[in-house]
Amino acid sequence: MSAIFLLITLFIGLAMGVPVAISLGLASISTMLIFADQSLLSVSQKFFHTMQVYPLLAVPFFILAATFMTTGGVAKRMIDFANALVGHYRGGLAMASLLACAFFSAVSGSAPATVVAVGSVMIAGMIRSGYSEKFAAGVICNAGTLGILIPPSLVMVIYGAVTESSIGNLFIAGLLPGLFLTIVMIVTVAIIARKQNLPRQKKVSFKETIRRGLDAFWGLLLLFIILGGIYSGIFTPTEAAAVSAVYAFFIAVFIYKDIKLSQVPKVLTDSAKVTAMLMFIIANAYVFANVLTTEQIPQATSEWIISLGLPAWGFLIVLNILLLAAGNFMEPTSVVLILTPIVYPIAMELGIDPIHLGIIMVLNMQMGLVTPPVGLNLFVTAGVANMSMEKVIQASLPWLIVLLGVLIVITYVPVISLIVPQLLGII
Repeated sequence: MSAIFLLITLFIGLAMGVPVAISLGLASISTMLIFADQSLLSVSQKFFHTMQVYPLLAVPFFILAATFMTTGGVAKRMIDFANALVGHYRGGLAMASLLACAFFSAVSGSAPATVVAVGSVMIAGMIRSGYSEKFAAGVICNAGTLGILIPPSLVMVIYGAVTESSIGNLFIAGLLPGLFLTIVMIVTVAIIARKQNLPRQKKVSFKETIRRGLDAFWGLLLLFIILGGIYSGIFTPTEAAAVSAVYAFFIAVFIYKDIKLSQVPKVLTDSAKVTAMLMFIIANAYVFANVLTTEQIPQATSEWIISLGLPAWGFLIVLNILLLAAGNFMEPTSVVLILTPIVYPIAMELGIDPIHLGIIMVLNMQMGLVTPPVGLNLFVTAGVANMSMEKVIQASLPWLIVLLGVLIVITYVPVISLIVPQLLGII
């Protein structure tokens, strides 16, 4: 009865438009007061305990690093480099947009930030070059989802904190799926370009390509500093986040000089606002997860699903459907925080690797970012492209076929997610 009350209260709140964090908190507190023999003191203790979960320290630092990268001219340099690499192919500007999104994802860890940083330049550029407005918006909207798959990824940090999985292993596991999705999207653009005779740009000389690559080098170096530092044992994933924030500040202010010292307080303020919002959601979700555990809901759900006799592949079908449905109505971090405590024990019982499960969840959350009614990338793209939501949704929907195809492949070919960590001997 308590489980039904908890979930109904949550979904009523969400349906009424109550913010996710408030809905989680109200559902948790009301369930504890009515059904559980616990005081409100335990709720407040759990709420503040969340702020002391060590891996979650990575969240504000990665947000700060992304803010420095987005505010500065890092994205423009990456766009110039991507153009030099593939712009001369038919449909090359769209390919360069995809490549630039992949590059920027590797330094931001945020899908909306990727859309803003790359889309603000490339959507207008594609339209001026003869691409349709719809095609340009669809490419950027979906390519921006790479921001939560290619490390560093805030969604992976949160999944790792909830499941106590290695965040570093998740980062490494996300590399090949991220590269695979980027290549699939570029191939898709190439096919469309050939059929629609899309324009190409003038080929850039080898010397100019090298110059642009060196110009973008300091931004791209961040990914290698993070992963190299983690796996050389220099610092932990959480410490890597702090290093990335300091590094992003250094290159934005002193190397590229895109941000003046007088602008740094504004960057810090913007970062703090995003961090406060996200941490409030996380804290309430931890309380929600605690109520789930106290009321034995994950255990009961796990026993029920296992009693159905579903094989691992059957469970993965159900999981993907559940995650895709949830992603339509909640943003990625909320879905991960709410559903992970329920599905994780079942996946472990069925022998699914926790790192592979994390990558599957992230891929589902990517699709949630571009599906109505609350797909965050849709809103961001509409603002950047100055288009109506209806047009952006129409532009994005065809690309869901590509994302869904990649999701199916990654789900049932786990070696794509696990081979790099296995080769490195870390799992």
